[in-house]
Amino acid sequence: MQLVINTYGSYLHKAKGCFELKTEDKKTKISTKKVDSILITTGASISTDAIKLALDNNIEIQFLDKYGQSVGKVWHSKLGSTTYIRRRQLEIADSEEGTELVKDLILQKIENCIAHLEDLAIRRSEEKEKYIKKKVKEIKSLKKKLKKVTGDIESVRSRLMGYEGNVGKNYFATLSYLIPDRYNFSGRSFRPAEDEFNCLLNYGYGVLYSKVEKACIIAGLDPYVGILHTDGYNKKSFVFDIIEPYRHHIDRIVMKLFGKKQVRKAQFDEIHGGLTLNEEGKKLLIKSLNQYFDQRVRYGGREIRIEDTIQSDLHKLANQLIGD
Repeated sequence: MQLVINTYGSYLHKAKGCFELKTEDKKTKISTKKVDSILITTGASISTDAIKLALDNNIEIQFLDKYGQSVGKVWHSKLGSTTYIRRRQLEIADSEEGTELVKDLILQKIENCIAHLEDLAIRRSEEKEKYIKKKVKEIKSLKKKLKKVTGDIESVRSRLMGYEGNVGKNYFATLSYLIPDRYNFSGRSFRPAEDEFNCLLNYGYGVLYSKVEKACIIAGLDPYVGILHTDGYNKKSFVFDIIEPYRHHIDRIVMKLFGKKQVRKAQFDEIHGGLTLNEEGKKLLIKSLNQYFDQRVRYGGREIRIEDTIQSDLHKLANQLIGD
């Protein structure tokens, strides 16, 4: 699970080989075997012994801002694998091989979007089912066009991103149509989010970024060597590339919260230009994220947690790059 510390004044330290979390007058002991990563989202303290305990057990410590975006992390200094994997990333970055890789990632994303919409169509009214089918048809048409794109990434980048963007418009228009009217939104909005749906989505994506980056590092992939997303100072371009097939996990979690009528206006605070999740909202979302990613599914011939499917895919990708 992810250990999320979002209560002001919390203190995490080491106690007899375990983590101990103090919040006001409460103490909770947590085994290192139960923790994959530690997310700290507000004013909290952590001892150096707790940091060393995390590093010794391959547990990442990440600090998030109020939007759920990573502002820094504590991670061991070892490379996840051979430097040959990173060299191969650089080799394919400007080639047609790189184009095919990111095309495959976008196509996986589109397939997952379609599957999500088709799941949402089940047991809907005839009117809503008809709307979903219309949007799915438009998305499939864009998918066909994207599959035909060939060439080095510099010459096709804008076309790929254009098709991907139009898929997103149809997809999110459908999600907005399906949630309660008072929460309808007009497209994606970022920092800050302009509405409750995007607020939950942005925070969830922030947590997902940390999972994908960690999986990249463990697999030996360089988070900064992007293909579709261009290089930039301190820009984790490859994480932006690789995250696309996994965004649907967050979309499903957020849609389920709306479907179960668990989202309330009181879980959000107004800030200049938009909304932010408050402590109550974060607690609801993080609990749902942990429960979802801890579910076990049949994947690649074995039963593993949904969270571990990301690591499995990135190990497979690293092996593919080096022909192993």
